[in-house]
Amino acid sequence: MTDTTTTTRAHDDGPDEAHRIPDGVDDATVEAVGKLTAALEVVEQARGMLYGVHRMTGRADNDLVEAIEALERAGHGELAEKIRADLFGQNVLRYRWTFQIVEDYDDHYWSKWRHWEKEARDRLMDGRRHVYEAQLKEQNRTHGRPDHEARPVDGE
Repeated sequence: MTDTTTTTRAHDDGPDEAHRIPDGVDDATVEAVGKLTAALEVVEQARGMLYGVHRMTGRADNDLVEAIEALERAGHGELAEKIRADLFGQNVLRYRWTFQIVEDYDDHYWSKWRHWEKEARDRLMDGRRHVYEAQLKEQNRTHGRPDHEARPVDGE
């Protein structure tokens, strides 16, 4: 059985080097870069949702094929053919299927966000990620308490 008090004390000395404020960087810069990273995280979440729309739309198209075939088997071939001609394979947005939307989002929007967030971190934070969040963790955790350690114990 591990003594959590000893383990906690041994690792209760703040963030690891990768998450500490670089020398000479002020709190306003840490906060500004943190806000830029948080904004990127929203874009990342939106991207995930867009990929969800892409996948769900593809599934709907596959389900539509099954529905059309079921209509045909049930003797409603004329209606099935009209649905197939009008709906199946249709663009989701004008001139685009969802794969084209996702590609355009990635190439012209998401990639720029990633570029500029990384550029700001590289220029202002020595490339370090989540420094702002590491500072929040230091402010909010109960120092010395199990399950409130600053960072993982080596090997865990």
